[in-house]
Amino acid sequence: MKVVIALDSFKGSLGSAEAGEAARAGVLRAVPDADVRVLPVADGGEGTIDALLRAVPGRRVVAPTLDAVGRPVRAGYALLDDGPTAVVESAACVGLAQAGPVDAGLPPRAGSAGVGLLLRHALDGGARRVAVTLGGTACTDGGLGLLVALGARVLDDAGRPVEAAGGNPLWRFGSLDPASLPDLGGVELLVLTDVDNPLHGPRGAAHVFGPQKGATPDQVRHLDERLGAWGAALEAAGRPVAELPGAGAAGGLGAALLAIGARREPGFDYVARTVGLPAALDGADLVLTGEGRLDAQTAHGKAPAGVAALGRAAGAVVVALAGSVEVGSGAPFDAVFGIHPGPLALEEAMDPAVTAAALTRTAAEVTALVAALARRAARP
Repeated sequence: MKVVIALDSFKGSLGSAEAGEAARAGVLRAVPDADVRVLPVADGGEGTIDALLRAVPGRRVVAPTLDAVGRPVRAGYALLDDGPTAVVESAACVGLAQAGPVDAGLPPRAGSAGVGLLLRHALDGGARRVAVTLGGTACTDGGLGLLVALGARVLDDAGRPVEAAGGNPLWRFGSLDPASLPDLGGVELLVLTDVDNPLHGPRGAAHVFGPQKGATPDQVRHLDERLGAWGAALEAAGRPVAELPGAGAAGGLGAALLAIGARREPGFDYVARTVGLPAALDGADLVLTGEGRLDAQTAHGKAPAGVAALGRAAGAVVVALAGSVEVGSGAPFDAVFGIHPGPLALEEAMDPAVTAAALTRTAAEVTALVAALARRAARP
């Protein structure tokens, strides 16, 4: 029996690799001679670097940068051995979790300069291909901070030069010097995102994601108006990116990266290809995937849905495991199992030891069931 385990992280509890190893223990408990392959996966958000470095040769590089509100921090990016390729995880420096209180005080203060500084560090280190993941950021600045950190010249609405550090440079955006937009000199740039929102408008960065980052209704309207002005400035500079899918990802970071030549790719597709998931699924009988919570968003570019599509195309039975399951997730699983036998307090449910034990137990039960059905189907 061949089993492939490709679990996304159970956020706040277990990383992708740790969750996979817990499930492996359950598979082998049920079928000791099973051929089990564990592949860490991610969808371009938090945990992408960890998943890649668990699966392919490379190293983590730690560099000085800024968090979303301009405080000096050190953050890591992955430098893979294939070129080399750098993978910069935006949330590692400008993530919502590091920004502090998520309230109305955050939107005017949060910027993306830290991502630009990490990108510059990777380029100076010799990377010829850079993938930037855009999930989990605290900023809605249209990527202005990133571009200023890379050398773009921007003025605020009073004609003053915008500095890379401190504040949201979009809040009082005035104008852009088109000639100053960064030229990365032939470096291949990828934007990894599972969202296709445009830069502004009803489906844009401010309206869809701003409230998650503390923006009030008035702030959402202000940010959307400024994003519209920023999109017009980019178009006037010969970079008409505002309506492109993914331009609104990470508060508009997608637009800034697209404006300097990036190509967009769904985060899961990039990770799956890099870690070799399609080849690993060849001949699999059972695929176990999942994450901390399966809900209506799972089918929209999240890693478990991507694993399920590949697994079913390979002819395997695909079962999702999750700490919490919302009925009707819409993702293409053959079955979905909650790993906890009953209601638990959140603190207990998030305990890594509790999650690991539950994954092991549930994976064993699922594997035993699939193996029994296979034996029955094989009877003459």
